Amino acid sequence: MKKIKRRAWSALLLALALLFGTGVYVWRFAHSYRQWINFSANENLFQNGALALGTVTDRNGVVLAAVSDGKRVFADSAATRTACLHAVGDAAGNIGTGALTAFADRLTGYSLLTGATSQGGGTVTLSLDERLNRTAWNALAGRRGAVLLMDYRTGELLCMVSSPSYDPNTGFDASNAWYDGVWLNRCLSAAYTPGSVFKLVTLAAAVEHIRDLDARRFTCTGSVTVDGNELVCSGVHGEQTVEQALANSCNCAFAELSLELGGETLRQYAERFGLTRQLQVSGIWTAAGRFEASPAGSADLAWSGIGQSTDLVSPVALLRLVAAIANGGTVREPSLLHGVSGGSARLMRADTAQRLAAMMHYNVVSSYGSWNFPNLDLCAKTGTAEVGDGTSHAWFAGFLNDAAHPYAFAVIVEHGGGGLSNAGPVANALLQAAVGNA
Repeated sequence: MKKIKRRAWSALLLALALLFGTGVYVWRFAHSYRQWINFSANENLFQNGALALGTVTDRNGVVLAAVSDGKRVFADSAATRTACLHAVGDAAGNIGTGALTAFADRLTGYSLLTGATSQGGGTVTLSLDERLNRTAWNALAGRRGAVLLMDYRTGELLCMVSSPSYDPNTGFDASNAWYDGVWLNRCLSAAYTPGSVFKLVTLAAAVEHIRDLDARRFTCTGSVTVDGNELVCSGVHGEQTVEQALANSCNCAFAELSLELGGETLRQYAERFGLTRQLQVSGIWTAAGRFEASPAGSADLAWSGIGQSTDLVSPVALLRLVAAIANGGTVREPSLLHGVSGGSARLMRADTAQRLAAMMHYNVVSSYGSWNFPNLDLCAKTGTAEVGDGTSHAWFAGFLNDAAHPYAFAVIVEHGGGGLSNAGPVANALLQAAVGNA
C-alpha cells in the first residue's frame, strides 16, 4: 500500500512538473515568439542574414523598401534612399534602429494563430514623410548631424535624418573618413554636449523655484568669476531680465541661476525631463544623456547649468522636451509608426510650459530675427556647444505656435559653429516645407 502511495505521489509530482514546464513554454512562446521566428538563421524568412519579406512605406504610401524576386530593394529615388537610410535600415542589418531590423516582427507577417506568414510579408507604414527627409538632408549640405521633426499633438515623427548617410544601392567607400560612424543613427543613438539649449532646463527649474524671478535683474559684464574660474559670456549684456537673459543666451545670468538652484535640483529636472536616461521610440532604445550634480558654489555647477561641463543630451530627448513645452507640459511620446501612439507623460506644470513658450517666442522676435523664418510663428532656443577641440556643435530646437501645424523640431550640426547661423537655416528649410511654404 505504501509503495502504491509513493508511486502515486511520484506520478502526481511528475505530472505537475510537466504541467508547469508546459505552462512556462507556452508563456515564453506567447511572450517571445516574434524573436524566435525572426532569428536570422530562419531560412524561411532570412537570406544571408537579411530579412527577405515585408514592405516599408512612408506615411503617404511611398515605398521605401520592398522585396522583388526574393531580394531586398529600396526606393526608386537615390535621394530618398540616402535621406531615409537610418529610418529604413540596410539589407545587411548594420543599422539596428532601421525599420528592417527594429520592426522585423511586423514585416514577416507572422501569425501566432496560423503559424504562417502572409504572402510577401507584412507592411510597416512609418510616420515619416520622405519628402521632408529629403529636404532636411539637402539642408545639411554634406555636414554631419541630426534633424528631427515631430507632430507634438500625436507624437508622430515626420522627419528623422542622420548624417553621414549613403545610398544602400551603391554602398560607400569605407576608406573615406567622412563615413566614420555612418551606421549610427545620430537622432536616436548619439548624445552630445547641449550647450545653451540646456538653459531651458535651468530656466524651468528657476521658474518653479525662484519666486521673484520676474522681478530679478541680472548684470552681465562679459564674464563672471566662480570659485576662481572665469566663465566668459558671448557678449556684454548689461542689466537684463530673465526673459532678456534667455534671448541673449547669457552665460553670466544662467551661471548665477545654476549656483542658486544647486546641482541636485538641476539633476532632478534633467532626469524628470528624460534627458539623462534611455528612452524608447516605438520600442527602439535611445542613447542616455548625462548630468552630474556638481558641488555647491563650484565652477562645474555653473558650467553644467549652461549646458557645458560633462552634460550630454540626445537629439530625440531634446525634441521630446521642446514638444512638451509646446503641448502645455505634456509630451506625446515620439513614434516612428504611422497611427501608433507612444503614450504620453507630463514633464512640467502647464503654467511653466506656458512661460517657457512665451520666452522662446521672445527669443525669435527680439534676438534671432523673425525675418530669418518668414511666415512662421516660431518659438525656439539656440545652442553653441563648445566641445573642447576649438569647435562648437550648432543646435537649434523649438516649435511652431500654429494649431494647423503643431510641429516641434531639433537640429544639431556637428562642429557647425553658431546655432542660429548654422542649425537655424536647416530648421527653417524643413519647417517651410512642412507647412507648405516651399
